Amino acid sequence: MKRRDLIKHIQKQGCVFIREGTNHSIFYNPEINRVSSIPRHNEIDNYLCKKICKDLGITPLV
Repeated sequence: MKRRDLIKHIQKQGCVFIREGTNHSIFYNPEINRVSSIPRHNEIDNYLCKKICKDLGITPLV
């Protein structure tokens, strides 16, 4: 999956961008107080996308 598609999905679900790390972007879900990081690769594995969504407590895109 493309990184930009995952980020669009995460933001539509109400998560907000916190900061850029060295190799990751950090997103936060204020509704349930959870944080997850997204690697800065153009392509992200579908299993990792599901894990990121699960960590943030949102519905998976894949």
